[in-house]
Amino acid sequence: MPARRGRSAASTAREAQAFVDSHRSEGTTELFGITELCKEFGITMRALRFYEDKGLLSPRRVNGARVYTRSDRARLTLILRAKAIGSTLADIKQYLDLYGHHGEGRLQQLGYVIARTDSAIAELEQRRAQIDATLAELRVINEHCRQQVEARRRGAASK
Repeated sequence: MPARRGRSAASTAREAQAFVDSHRSEGTTELFGITELCKEFGITMRALRFYEDKGLLSPRRVNGARVYTRSDRARLTLILRAKAIGSTLADIKQYLDLYGHHGEGRLQQLGYVIARTDSAIAELEQRRAQIDATLAELRVINEHCRQQVEARRRGAASK
């Protein structure tokens, strides 16, 4: 679930950990309908079908109806989280495909996440440095303009 603006980093980190912990137990066989998942994740049926068409989700069919497993639900959560941080559908598919059928690719998946997050962190830190430099420059300009306004006001008052 994507972090919403205004939440603390600690709160977001706790939510992320809770998500990971909730998907560690593979013993459950909960099933979900398409409407249920759409409501839960705030997406349309069309979006869910789009992810199926792209090979990101593979629901079962029971009497012609789509039925999603806990694993499908976890994949959908990962898809939406990855989209929220700017991943392309191709990147998301590559990541999901690394997992394999029984988790045999989990180590490769973790390596992929490490590489992607290292890259994203470096990019964001660079952007933050640029923003900090721009803010410093704007503060200097702002202060200079304030001093000029004040000097002109003093000059006008003394006349």
